[in-house]
Amino acid sequence: MDPGKRRRLKRIFRNDQRTVIVPMDHGVTAGPIKGLVNMQEIIDKLLEGEADAVVLQKGIAKHVDTGQAGLIVHLSGSTKLGPDPNYKVQVCSVEEAMKIGADAVSVHINVGAEQEDDMLVKLGMVADDCDLYGMPLLAMMYPRGPKIKNPHAVDLVKHVARLGAELGADIIKTVYTGDVETFREVVSGCHVPVIIAGGPKVETVREVLQMVYDSIKAGGRGLSFGRNVFQHENPTLMVKALSAIVHDNASVDESLKILGGTK
Repeated sequence: MDPGKRRRLKRIFRNDQRTVIVPMDHGVTAGPIKGLVNMQEIIDKLLEGEADAVVLQKGIAKHVDTGQAGLIVHLSGSTKLGPDPNYKVQVCSVEEAMKIGADAVSVHINVGAEQEDDMLVKLGMVADDCDLYGMPLLAMMYPRGPKIKNPHAVDLVKHVARLGAELGADIIKTVYTGDVETFREVVSGCHVPVIIAGGPKVETVREVLQMVYDSIKAGGRGLSFGRNVFQHENPTLMVKALSAIVHDNASVDESLKILGGTK
Protein backbone atom coordinates (compact mmCIF):
# COMPACT_ATOMS: atom_id res chain seq x y z
CA MET A 1 0.00 0.00 0.00
CA ASP A 2 1.09 3.57 -0.71
CA PRO A 3 2.83 5.00 2.39
CA GLY A 4 0.59 8.06 2.36
CA LYS A 5 -2.52 5.90 2.48
CA ARG A 6 -1.01 3.73 5.17
CA ARG A 7 -0.21 6.70 7.41
CA ARG A 8 -3.62 8.29 6.94
CA LEU A 9 -5.46 5.04 7.61
CA LYS A 10 -3.72 4.86 11.00
CA ARG A 11 -5.63 8.03 11.92
CA ILE A 12 -8.93 6.25 11.23
CA PHE A 13 -8.25 2.66 12.33
CA ARG A 14 -6.79 1.91 15.74
CA ASN A 15 -4.05 -0.66 16.29
CA ASP A 16 -6.69 -3.41 16.34
CA GLN A 17 -7.51 -2.45 12.73
CA ARG A 18 -11.08 -1.53 13.68
CA THR A 19 -12.87 1.80 13.64
CA VAL A 20 -15.89 3.73 14.94
CA ILE A 21 -16.88 6.43 12.45
CA VAL A 22 -19.72 8.94 12.77
CA PRO A 23 -20.97 10.36 9.44
CA MET A 24 -22.56 13.81 9.64
CA ASP A 25 -22.97 14.76 5.99
CA HIS A 26 -26.76 14.65 6.24
CA GLY A 27 -27.16 18.44 5.99
CA VAL A 28 -26.81 18.28 2.22
CA THR A 29 -29.54 15.67 1.86
CA ALA A 30 -32.00 16.85 4.49
CA GLY A 31 -30.82 20.16 5.99
CA PRO A 32 -30.11 20.85 9.69
CA ILE A 33 -31.85 17.81 11.13
CA LYS A 34 -32.02 17.00 14.83
CA GLY A 35 -28.54 16.55 16.25
CA LEU A 36 -26.82 18.45 13.44
CA VAL A 37 -27.83 22.02 14.15
CA ASN A 38 -24.71 23.12 16.04
CA MET A 39 -21.97 21.10 14.38
CA GLN A 40 -19.11 21.98 16.71
CA GLU A 41 -21.25 21.07 19.71
CA ILE A 42 -22.03 17.57 18.43
CA ILE A 43 -18.43 17.03 17.29
CA ASP A 44 -17.21 17.95 20.78
CA LYS A 45 -19.53 15.31 22.25
CA LEU A 46 -18.21 12.70 19.84
CA LEU A 47 -14.62 13.63 20.65
CA GLU A 48 -15.39 13.17 24.34
CA GLY A 49 -16.61 9.68 23.50
CA GLU A 50 -13.39 9.06 21.54
CA ALA A 51 -14.89 8.49 18.11
CA ASP A 52 -12.18 7.38 15.71
CA ALA A 53 -13.31 9.50 12.75
CA VAL A 54 -16.09 11.70 11.43
CA VAL A 55 -17.46 12.22 7.92
CA LEU A 56 -18.21 15.81 6.93
CA GLN A 57 -18.97 17.77 3.81
CA LYS A 58 -16.30 20.27 2.78
CA GLY A 59 -18.11 23.41 3.94
CA ILE A 60 -18.53 22.13 7.48
CA ALA A 61 -15.05 20.62 7.57
CA LYS A 62 -13.54 24.06 6.93
CA HIS A 63 -15.20 25.58 9.98
CA VAL A 64 -15.01 23.01 12.78
CA ASP A 65 -12.30 21.51 14.95
CA THR A 66 -12.29 17.71 14.74
CA GLY A 67 -9.57 17.32 17.36
CA GLN A 68 -7.82 13.96 17.35
CA ALA A 69 -10.53 12.24 15.29
CA GLY A 70 -9.76 11.33 11.70
CA LEU A 71 -11.39 13.62 9.16
CA ILE A 72 -13.14 12.00 6.20
CA VAL A 73 -14.39 14.53 3.65
CA HIS A 74 -17.43 13.36 1.73
CA LEU A 75 -17.28 13.96 -2.01
CA SER A 76 -20.88 13.02 -2.90
CA GLY A 77 -24.17 14.85 -2.64
CA SER A 78 -27.86 14.89 -3.51
CA THR A 79 -30.97 16.30 -1.84
CA LYS A 80 -34.28 14.74 -0.91
CA LEU A 81 -35.89 17.51 -2.97
CA GLY A 82 -34.31 16.44 -6.25
CA PRO A 83 -35.94 14.27 -8.93
CA ASP A 84 -33.86 11.24 -7.86
CA PRO A 85 -32.21 11.40 -4.43
CA ASN A 86 -30.44 8.11 -5.24
CA TYR A 87 -28.35 9.87 -7.89
CA LYS A 88 -25.22 11.06 -6.08
CA VAL A 89 -23.05 13.61 -7.87
CA GLN A 90 -19.50 14.66 -7.06
CA VAL A 91 -19.40 17.96 -5.15
CA CYS A 92 -15.77 18.02 -3.99
CA SER A 93 -12.43 16.89 -5.42
CA VAL A 94 -9.74 14.80 -3.75
CA GLU A 95 -7.35 17.72 -4.10
CA GLU A 96 -9.73 20.09 -2.32
CA ALA A 97 -10.23 17.55 0.47
CA MET A 98 -6.46 17.38 0.89
CA LYS A 99 -6.28 21.17 1.25
CA ILE A 100 -8.88 20.97 4.03
CA GLY A 101 -6.73 18.40 5.83
CA ALA A 102 -8.64 15.20 5.12
CA ASP A 103 -7.31 11.87 6.33
CA ALA A 104 -9.60 10.11 3.84
CA VAL A 105 -12.40 10.84 1.39
CA SER A 106 -15.70 9.07 0.85
CA VAL A 107 -18.10 8.56 -2.02
CA HIS A 108 -21.67 7.25 -2.03
CA ILE A 109 -22.74 4.82 -4.75
CA ASN A 110 -26.28 3.47 -5.07
CA VAL A 111 -25.98 0.29 -7.11
CA GLY A 112 -29.19 -0.33 -9.02
CA ALA A 113 -30.13 3.34 -9.34
CA GLU A 114 -31.02 4.59 -12.81
CA GLN A 115 -27.78 6.60 -12.95
CA GLU A 116 -25.60 3.77 -11.62
CA ASP A 117 -23.30 3.98 -14.64
CA ASP A 118 -22.42 7.63 -14.03
CA MET A 119 -21.77 7.02 -10.33
CA LEU A 120 -19.47 4.10 -11.14
CA VAL A 121 -17.49 6.25 -13.57
CA LYS A 122 -17.02 8.84 -10.82
CA LEU A 123 -15.98 6.13 -8.33
CA GLY A 124 -13.28 4.91 -10.70
CA MET A 125 -12.01 8.45 -11.32
CA VAL A 126 -11.94 9.30 -7.62
CA ALA A 127 -10.08 6.05 -6.91
CA ASP A 128 -7.44 7.07 -9.48
CA ASP A 129 -7.03 10.48 -7.82
CA CYS A 130 -6.78 8.83 -4.40
CA ASP A 131 -3.97 6.60 -5.66
CA LEU A 132 -2.23 9.65 -7.11
CA TYR A 133 -2.35 11.60 -3.85
CA GLY A 134 -2.02 8.75 -1.35
CA MET A 135 -5.53 9.37 -0.01
CA PRO A 136 -7.62 6.50 1.43
CA LEU A 137 -11.02 6.03 -0.18
CA LEU A 138 -14.14 4.96 1.72
CA ALA A 139 -16.87 3.78 -0.64
CA MET A 140 -20.42 3.74 0.72
CA MET A 141 -21.94 0.96 -1.37
CA TYR A 142 -25.69 0.37 -1.18
CA PRO A 143 -28.14 -1.74 -3.21
CA ARG A 144 -30.77 0.92 -4.01
CA GLY A 145 -32.94 1.41 -7.02
CA PRO A 146 -36.18 0.44 -8.78
CA LYS A 147 -35.20 -3.22 -9.17
CA ILE A 148 -33.96 -3.70 -5.59
CA LYS A 149 -36.60 -5.57 -3.61
CA ASN A 150 -34.54 -6.42 -0.52
CA PRO A 151 -31.48 -4.17 0.02
CA HIS A 152 -30.22 -6.51 2.77
CA ALA A 153 -30.17 -9.65 0.61
CA VAL A 154 -26.78 -11.27 0.94
CA ASP A 155 -26.22 -11.75 -2.80
CA LEU A 156 -26.78 -8.03 -3.38
CA VAL A 157 -24.66 -6.87 -0.45
CA LYS A 158 -21.83 -9.23 -1.45
CA HIS A 159 -21.96 -7.79 -4.95
CA VAL A 160 -21.91 -4.11 -4.00
CA ALA A 161 -19.11 -4.62 -1.46
CA ARG A 162 -16.96 -6.47 -3.98
CA LEU A 163 -17.80 -3.88 -6.63
CA GLY A 164 -16.43 -1.05 -4.50
CA ALA A 165 -13.25 -2.97 -3.78
CA GLU A 166 -12.83 -3.97 -7.43
CA LEU A 167 -12.96 -0.31 -8.47
CA GLY A 168 -10.34 0.82 -5.99
CA ALA A 169 -11.89 1.59 -2.61
CA ASP A 170 -9.75 1.05 0.49
CA ILE A 171 -12.72 0.71 2.88
CA ILE A 172 -16.24 -0.47 2.14
CA LYS A 173 -19.28 0.72 4.06
CA THR A 174 -22.45 -1.23 3.39
CA VAL A 175 -25.60 -2.54 5.04
CA TYR A 176 -25.69 -5.43 7.47
CA THR A 177 -27.33 -8.55 6.05
CA GLY A 178 -29.11 -9.50 9.27
CA ASP A 179 -27.09 -12.41 10.63
CA VAL A 180 -23.52 -13.50 11.25
CA GLU A 181 -23.29 -16.21 8.63
CA THR A 182 -24.50 -14.16 5.68
CA PHE A 183 -22.42 -11.14 6.65
CA ARG A 184 -19.39 -13.39 6.89
CA GLU A 185 -19.96 -14.12 3.19
CA VAL A 186 -19.83 -10.39 2.48
CA VAL A 187 -16.57 -9.94 4.38
CA SER A 188 -14.89 -13.02 2.93
CA GLY A 189 -15.68 -11.88 -0.61
CA CYS A 190 -14.10 -8.47 -0.14
CA HIS A 191 -10.33 -7.97 0.13
CA VAL A 192 -10.54 -4.59 1.90
CA PRO A 193 -12.05 -3.77 5.35
CA VAL A 194 -15.85 -3.81 5.52
CA ILE A 195 -17.75 -1.64 8.01
CA ILE A 196 -21.49 -1.47 8.54
CA ALA A 197 -23.94 1.39 8.10
CA GLY A 198 -26.42 2.19 10.82
CA GLY A 199 -29.45 2.90 8.68
CA PRO A 200 -32.54 4.71 10.06
CA LYS A 201 -32.85 5.63 13.73
CA VAL A 202 -34.13 2.54 15.57
CA GLU A 203 -36.29 2.23 18.67
CA THR A 204 -33.98 0.18 20.88
CA VAL A 205 -30.30 0.64 21.54
CA ARG A 206 -29.94 -3.09 22.14
CA GLU A 207 -30.86 -3.71 18.52
CA VAL A 208 -28.11 -1.37 17.36
CA LEU A 209 -25.50 -2.86 19.66
CA GLN A 210 -26.45 -6.43 18.74
CA MET A 211 -25.97 -5.61 15.06
CA VAL A 212 -22.50 -4.24 15.79
CA TYR A 213 -21.57 -7.24 17.93
CA ASP A 214 -22.69 -9.70 15.27
CA SER A 215 -20.94 -7.84 12.46
CA ILE A 216 -17.64 -7.91 14.36
CA LYS A 217 -18.13 -11.62 15.02
CA ALA A 218 -18.52 -12.10 11.27
CA GLY A 219 -15.23 -10.35 10.56
CA GLY A 220 -16.44 -6.79 10.07
CA ARG A 221 -13.97 -4.07 10.94
CA GLY A 222 -16.25 -1.55 12.59
CA LEU A 223 -19.07 0.83 11.82
CA SER A 224 -20.15 4.15 10.41
CA PHE A 225 -23.30 5.21 12.29
CA GLY A 226 -24.99 8.57 11.94
CA ARG A 227 -28.50 9.09 13.33
CA ASN A 228 -28.18 6.29 15.85
CA VAL A 229 -25.31 8.26 17.39
CA PHE A 230 -25.86 11.99 16.87
CA GLN A 231 -29.60 11.74 17.59
CA HIS A 232 -29.10 9.64 20.71
CA GLU A 233 -29.94 11.40 23.97
CA ASN A 234 -26.29 11.04 25.00
CA PRO A 235 -24.04 10.82 21.91
CA THR A 236 -20.88 10.68 24.05
CA LEU A 237 -21.98 7.55 25.89
CA MET A 238 -23.32 6.01 22.70
CA VAL A 239 -19.90 6.30 21.09
CA LYS A 240 -18.32 4.77 24.20
CA ALA A 241 -20.78 1.87 24.12
CA LEU A 242 -20.12 1.20 20.43
CA SER A 243 -16.37 1.45 20.94
CA ALA A 244 -16.54 -1.06 23.79
CA ILE A 245 -17.86 -3.67 21.37
CA VAL A 246 -15.64 -2.72 18.43
CA HIS A 247 -12.38 -2.18 20.28
CA ASP A 248 -12.73 -4.03 23.59
CA ASN A 249 -14.79 -7.05 22.46
CA ALA A 250 -17.46 -6.20 25.03
CA SER A 251 -20.77 -8.05 25.05
CA VAL A 252 -24.04 -6.31 24.27
CA ASP A 253 -24.99 -6.35 27.96
CA GLU A 254 -21.62 -4.89 28.96
CA SER A 255 -21.94 -2.08 26.44
CA LEU A 256 -25.51 -1.37 27.58
CA LYS A 257 -24.20 -0.79 31.09
CA ILE A 258 -22.15 2.11 29.73
CA LEU A 259 -25.43 3.70 28.67
CA GLY A 260 -26.93 3.01 32.08
CA GLY A 261 -29.69 0.70 30.94
CA THR A 262 -30.71 -2.63 29.51
CA LYS A 263 -33.10 -1.62 26.70
